[in-house]
Amino acid sequence: MIAGLSFTLRISALTLQSTPTARAITAASNSKIQLRTYRIIAMAGTRRSSRLSAATDAMPPPTAPASSTANGRKRKADAKPPKDEAPSTPKKKKKKKYNAATPPPLTPTPSAVGIIAEPASREGPQTPKPAGVTRLANPRGTNAMLLSPETSRLIAPRGDAQPPPSPSKRRQGETMTTTTTTTTTQTLLQEACDHLIRVDERMRPLIEKHTCRVFSPEGLAEEVDPFESITSGIISQQVSGAAAKSIKNKFIMLFAATSDGDATPRFPHPSKVAATPLETLRTAGLSQRKAEYIQGLAARFTSGELSAQMLQDAPYDEVLAKLLAVRGLGRWSVEMFACFGLKRMDVFSLGDLGVQRGMAAFAGRDVAKLRNKGGKWKYMSEQDMVAMSDRFAPYRSLFMWYMWRVEETDVSTME
Repeated sequence: MIAGLSFTLRISALTLQSTPTARAITAASNSKIQLRTYRIIAMAGTRRSSRLSAATDAMPPPTAPASSTANGRKRKADAKPPKDEAPSTPKKKKKKKYNAATPPPLTPTPSAVGIIAEPASREGPQTPKPAGVTRLANPRGTNAMLLSPETSRLIAPRGDAQPPPSPSKRRQGETMTTTTTTTTTQTLLQEACDHLIRVDERMRPLIEKHTCRVFSPEGLAEEVDPFESITSGIISQQVSGAAAKSIKNKFIMLFAATSDGDATPRFPHPSKVAATPLETLRTAGLSQRKAEYIQGLAARFTSGELSAQMLQDAPYDEVLAKLLAVRGLGRWSVEMFACFGLKRMDVFSLGDLGVQRGMAAFAGRDVAKLRNKGGKWKYMSEQDMVAMSDRFAPYRSLFMWYMWRVEETDVSTME
């Protein structure tokens, strides 16, 4: 269209050039034609710019060219760190310390044994018990005066040297034969001390300095409630002696009808404890676990699975097996109850670190140097403990009691 207009302009110019008037008319016409031409060109340019702009908007953004690397790997030159950044030092990994066999914590023997060995709680004012009536004692059996936890009936110990077999293990038609002993509650402790000195003369200064009241005539005259004694052992686990006594008193008061004057309420019957909600038991200061343990123990006494009569008559291995089946009772707790609750004379605890340390000192070892040694048997091996303690049977309970006190006494003069 633009080319056609240009051709028309040329023809008009040639035709009208001949006269002045024609030239003037031609000039005016040319001006109008040029103005119209400029407008057409401007409109065409605007339309073209609009089409180009629309096409540009429709095109996708340009993508960066992919970096070509040989075999798909970047060159080392491309991985150079910026010059301004200082190289960072990687943090050192913390090495886990090798924990050798960690020795068990020192057994809290004094506080735990003290509360286990307490006589049964009775209603009314408490008065010290005299030595009582002399009766037969058994170095290999139960010598405590046990009370039935549910009825408070007193069960006196047998005087047999060997406990009789249970009826289920006795053969048909077999008659029960027992061997009697002349040892009594008045002579038991003295006979045991004499035996320890005969085995090893170094025991003499220990025995002369310390008197074991547990197996004395007065100690053997005390009445023991086995349910109370075992429960006291559970309460004393992992707490101080003062805390254990406080919790025990609160536990008793949960079931006390009255607490007037100097009267001391009786320890609760197992049937009452078994029927009490755990939330109530915990108000005495017991943890959830300990409340469950004590309630489970109470259920066994209530059902008859455990009884004072069984604990009085059964051999030690049977007593150990029955009590270890109770949730919350470990071997050490059962051994302490058998020794200080049942007053059995031939109990020995290999798992007590205090006894192990005392035996090492008794054997002349430097316990101060052995203290930092790792392992469970850092003071003395299990085999050495067994070999030494077996010599003092059937009075190993008394030997164990003295090993707790050996560091308080100088035995070097007897070597």
